[in-house]
This record gives sequence, C-alpha cells and structure tokens, in this order.
Amino acid sequence: MTQPLDLHGAFHVYDTTLRDGAQQEGLNLSVADKLTIARQLDGLGVGYIEGGWPGSNPKDTEFFRRATAELDLKHARLAAFGSTRRAGTTAADDPMVAALRDSGAPVVTLVAKSHAGHVEKALRTTLTENLAMVRDTVSHLRAEGQQVFLDAEHFFDGYRLDRDYALEVLRTAAEAGADVVALCDTNGGMLPPWVSDVVDDVIAATGVRVGIHCHNDTGCAVANTLAAVDAGASHVQGCINGYGERTGNADLVNVVANLQLKLDRQVLPPGLLPEATRIAHAVAEVTNVPPASRQPYVGSSAFAHKAGLHASAIKVDPDLYQHMDPAGVGNDMRLLVSEMAGRASIELKGKELGFDLSGDPELVARVTARVKEMEAGGYTFEAADASFELLLVEEVEGARPSYFDVESWRVITETLTHAEPGEEAVSEATVKLAAADVRYVVTGEGNGPVNALDQALRSAIGQAYPEIAKFELIDFKVRILDQGHGTDAITRVLIETSDGEVTWVTVGVGANVIEASWEALADSLTYGLRRHATPLT
Repeated sequence: MTQPLDLHGAFHVYDTTLRDGAQQEGLNLSVADKLTIARQLDGLGVGYIEGGWPGSNPKDTEFFRRATAELDLKHARLAAFGSTRRAGTTAADDPMVAALRDSGAPVVTLVAKSHAGHVEKALRTTLTENLAMVRDTVSHLRAEGQQVFLDAEHFFDGYRLDRDYALEVLRTAAEAGADVVALCDTNGGMLPPWVSDVVDDVIAATGVRVGIHCHNDTGCAVANTLAAVDAGASHVQGCINGYGERTGNADLVNVVANLQLKLDRQVLPPGLLPEATRIAHAVAEVTNVPPASRQPYVGSSAFAHKAGLHASAIKVDPDLYQHMDPAGVGNDMRLLVSEMAGRASIELKGKELGFDLSGDPELVARVTARVKEMEAGGYTFEAADASFELLLVEEVEGARPSYFDVESWRVITETLTHAEPGEEAVSEATVKLAAADVRYVVTGEGNGPVNALDQALRSAIGQAYPEIAKFELIDFKVRILDQGHGTDAITRVLIETSDGEVTWVTVGVGANVIEASWEALADSLTYGLRRHATPLT
C-alpha cells in the first residue's frame, strides 16, 4: 500500500466515514464495502481515511489486514482509531494499543477524555492518571514509528466545565508527540460563534495544532467546522454524505467545497473536486442509503430550477440563479417541468432533451398549456423526465411514438379464504396487443397486480422487441391524491426503469393504482424502445 508523504504544515482533510459514519442507524458495511469506499474517498483526494477500530471487532481487524495487501492509495493515508491505554497499566502491555500498533496503519487516531466529568464518571480514574494515559499512549506509538492524532472527546463541553483541565489534556498530547489535537463536539450541541471563540482561545493558550470534529445535532456541523478553520484549525474531520450517528457528522463534501470554492483554499489535490458528485453517489450505492436529492453541491436537486421566473433568468445567464457552476463539483443544472413552468422553462427543458423550440413560440405555448392542464389533473413531470419527453415528441412530431398497439388488458387477483400461513395471493394479467404486425395474447403471473401486468406486457412486447429484456423496473412509488375522497381518490404512480446504462422515470395517473401503473409501465417501455432506436411498427 503506497503512501504519500505528509507535507509539514499542510491542511488535513480527514474522512471518518468507515468508522464514525458507519455508526449511522441502518448503515451496515462489510469489509468489502469498506475497501470499496476507501478507494472512492482516495479518488476524491482526502488526506486521511479512518478505517475503523482494530481489535474492537473482527470486521475492523480484518479490514486493516486486507487493506495492507489490497489498497493502493494514491492520495490518502490510512488511520486506525483506538483509545488511550487503560488505567493502571502501560501502553506497551495494553492489548488494544497493541492492535493499533500491529494494524499496519501509518497513522493512529487516539480518542482521549478531555472532560473532567467523563474521566471521573466514565473512566472511573483520576484526572492525573488520565493525563498519564494520554502521555504514555501517544509517546509509545510515536516511538513505534506511527503518526498520532488525538481526538479530544467531549472537548467543548469539558472546556465549559473545566477549561484548565481540558487545555492540559491537549498540551500533554502535543508534548508527547501528537501532531494534531482534534476538538470534538461529540454531543453536537455547539454553534459557530461558540466554536470560533473556543478554537481561538485554545490556539492562543496552548500553541497546539488544532483539528475539528463536529456532529450535526444543531444542524451546524459544516458551519461549525468552517468557523473552526476561520479561527485557525488546520485539520477537518467529517463523513462523506454527512453519515454518522444520530443526525450525522459534518458532510465532508460540503466542507471542502466551501473551503475551495468560497474561501479559495486549495485543500484537495488540484482537479479532484469535480469528482465529488460521482463519488458521493457511488458511496451511497455501496452503503445502500439513497442519495439525498437536496444535499448541497452534489444532490440531484442542488442545481434544479422549477419556477418559471428562474428559468427566464437562467435563459439569459445561468449565474443569475446559481451560486456557482455545478461542473465545479461534477454536478449538472436541471430544469424541472411543472405547473409552475413558464415558456422559458419548457424551451430550456426541450433544449436539454435535444429539441430546439426557440423558433416556434406557438409550439412552446401549446406544450406549456398542456403541462399545466395535466399537472392540474394529478400528473407530475418534474420527477418524470421520460414521460415529458414522450409528450414533447408527440407535440413536435405530431404523434406519440408507438411500438405496440394495445387491444385490451385485465388483471385478476385470487386469494384463498383458508390459505396456509405465508401463502400469498396470486395475481394473473392478460394482455392483448399487436407489435411488429403480429398479434399477441399473453398471460403473466406475479405477486401482485402490477407485477403481473409488467410480466405480461414484457412477455408480449419482448417477442417483437427482444431488447426490452435488459429493461429492469427498479423503483415503484404510489401516491394517493385528493385523499378526502377516500377509496375514490385519484392515484399517481411513478416508475423508475434502468437499461443497465441509464435510468428513466415515467408517470401514470388513474382512478386506481392498477390503471395508473399500466400507463406508467407502457410509457416506460415506449421510452426505452425509443432510446434504443428500434424501428417503429
């Protein structure tokens, strides 16, 4: 595992996704997952990747064993996390310290108590012994050739309780050889002015190199991190996508993007910040936590514009309603089509989809009016680009793409009154249609009416167009509109489909979920066939 040299005085970007981020509720990472994420983080150019706590659990121990052979990091150094030695022993004899020493990681991040109350109540030792634990562990690992950082746990709360003792913990660590002492807002309760004041005082009183580790319980983790940097911190810790326990850690992408793009501080290797969106989404795929669409900088909605007024201005100059060029973080501007859309929105969205509508104001007006009318009836196009594109094709070319002509369809669901426990109801769908001048009558079964319809429709069309075998329904959303009407309410269905290369979303609206699903399914296959340039019947 090759490691770059750590330049003296360089700004540190330290990711703790694999340890602190993995404590998020519902997030479980295998060793293979952690190795994959580490490679992605290295591609972003972070300086340090905290891999976990070797010796605390078999998974983290295995990660460091495999990392030595399997990770070829180009930008980052791997850090092992652990605690100072136990009270009443020595670092050389402590098995948990030995696990850090033997991990193969060039960097060790030690968590230490800096809160006098925690020392006495949680560690159940004396303040003097806690200082000895810090000194002994740091100096031992330094003597073994490892770089050492110290995470001062509960520092801000401890500072308020007993400032002198909290500062003494930092001095002790630095004098023993710790390169950085990171001030941890472990409970996440700080606000930016408070962080700034404390960091300023710490640096003035101790002269140590300060890092910052913020949790997001007040919604201020990124702001608190930036406040610390402004006050003199030169080491920032966080997690990609803001993962972490409770409300998460500081989102490291937001931190570095703000530092580079807003404060003109080059904290990542040149040219790597534009990888941020791709990497954030790739990590989300590994964690199986859906990307947050409204995540700053890298979310799918970060540069999405819906209001007609915005679109009119963007048509003149994109910077009028954007704080930066989205390409700077590898993202794209998106125009959303909705009932709020004006003519400029439709024209710009058409251009995005490959249609130049600028010379036909009558067509733009017609499409705008149709969108507003359909959205009033329950459709939504801002989340269903594929359905909007089919609508646009119909208006521009005078006819909707037609690869199959449906004669009829029906669905039957059978439930046995005295079914055995675990025995599911079976749905059966029959579809009659013509495709490529051949009539097909196909029956499909599924674990529900929509699944049965999907199976029957694919089986019928697939005989004429075998390329649909690669189309996969990957998401299905149902929303009941006009809920006051009860079971008589309008239903909207959104279906997301993939062909292995891209995904697309279609919308259907009907008096019931089956009718709405049929429309969305038919649109989905039509869009996919059009994308693959299949000759029309």
